Amino acid sequence: MINTYMKYQHALFLNPYIEKSATNTMMLFPPTGMEYVATSAKAIAEKVTLLDLRYEPRLSEIGALNAFISENKVDIICVGIGWDRQYDEICRLLNGMPQDITLVVGGYTATEKVAEFFRDSPSIDIIVRGEGEESIQDILRGMNCKDILGISYRLNGEIAHNPNRPLPDVNSLRNPDRSLRRNDYSLSINGIKIRSWGFDAVLSARGCPFDCKFCTFSLNPLGQKRNYSARSVDSVIEEISSLKANIIMFSDDNFFTDPRRAEEICDRLIARKIKKRFFAQARIDIARYPSLLEKMTRAGFKALLIGIESPHDWILKQLNKGFDQNTVRKSFAVLRKYPFFYSGYFIYGNIGEDEKEMLYISQFAKEIGVDAISCNKLRIEKFSALRELAEKTPGYHVTARGELYSDKYSHATLKKIGRKIKFSFYTPSRYIKIIWKNIFIVKFFTFKEIVYCLLAAPAVLISVFAKEQKRGRLGDSLKRTFIKNT
Repeated sequence: MINTYMKYQHALFLNPYIEKSATNTMMLFPPTGMEYVATSAKAIAEKVTLLDLRYEPRLSEIGALNAFISENKVDIICVGIGWDRQYDEICRLLNGMPQDITLVVGGYTATEKVAEFFRDSPSIDIIVRGEGEESIQDILRGMNCKDILGISYRLNGEIAHNPNRPLPDVNSLRNPDRSLRRNDYSLSINGIKIRSWGFDAVLSARGCPFDCKFCTFSLNPLGQKRNYSARSVDSVIEEISSLKANIIMFSDDNFFTDPRRAEEICDRLIARKIKKRFFAQARIDIARYPSLLEKMTRAGFKALLIGIESPHDWILKQLNKGFDQNTVRKSFAVLRKYPFFYSGYFIYGNIGEDEKEMLYISQFAKEIGVDAISCNKLRIEKFSALRELAEKTPGYHVTARGELYSDKYSHATLKKIGRKIKFSFYTPSRYIKIIWKNIFIVKFFTFKEIVYCLLAAPAVLISVFAKEQKRGRLGDSLKRTFIKNT
């Protein structure tokens, strides 16, 4: 229910992902985008509450959540949907909320699936498309929906789409107010915290100048692809210096888009003697800047997450990555000289890719010297530039949820191939190498943290075994890890 022309009093911001269905990686990251929007809301609403359901298991039950909403006199609920996971669970949660309270949804996935969310969640009143800091202020002021840019909303049984809102200057936005958090963020595996230090994220820039074809936002007629837009170096340094956490992730799409700016940030971190550990997402282009790489080691950078995607030239061209296999090899020949932990992102199940080509990912990763890999199946999202190719290629199919499969490689078959890639790479010796590098080369851990990890190891192993057993694949996992790695 939309309260037009009436200012809202208590805004509840909800990160709807549920711990029991979340990956270990999902549990690690704070909801930075939502924190930006909630901080913006504080200028208008009398009270703002932020709930991260990953860390509020009791409130993940709809009855308990509705009781919380009633007891705290919440009059508007704002839900951020950034990941394309737990769709059905999120819809059930939305549809179970009080019908007499305005329900607003936003985030990357909500922007991409406007029609789908309105269809599957009749309780949604408004969807904020794209960056929501300014739109949420207009909503909280009680402005008439027809006058608010950048939103879609229900109007007389139909869905109305207002024009996009001009993107705000990133330097005009307030930094996320961490005091809104009800929990701390630290690395955990299956609910078991294995390190004692705090974790946080800093968004130093928004947007991306590249046009990888598996990225879909630029083709969304209701969305806006932001060109690369960076915050001032002063504001980034001041935000970092104010954080209590020891481990900071730069959550930019590519922190090193502007190498000179990245080098300036390193210079300032060194000069200010800010003693924190950083990791960031990057492209292989970073290998072209040895001065920057050297300064990164002194500034406290410990790990780089690099989007490689594929070892095959024809797939890299299909994905429009802008480099080839030889470039990847040459780049890592340079990168290996620097004491960073390298994690490579890969995509398998590409259009036309056979099993042999998919399985080569693990071998290629070993050849170039990547320390860890993350492999995901290719998805063909609603506005993907690859959709037309997938639909025109005989034997390939795309589900309504963007899941790509073929007559030859079903969902189940691709899942098995993904496990083969994983277990071929993550052998017992690989785990030893990872531990050795993080302790003695990267020096990611303090002595106290090493001890804590050792103490937590038995509980972690038991939880991993229990999870695999519950999925009915413990025997297969043990076999692949210790006996058969192909």
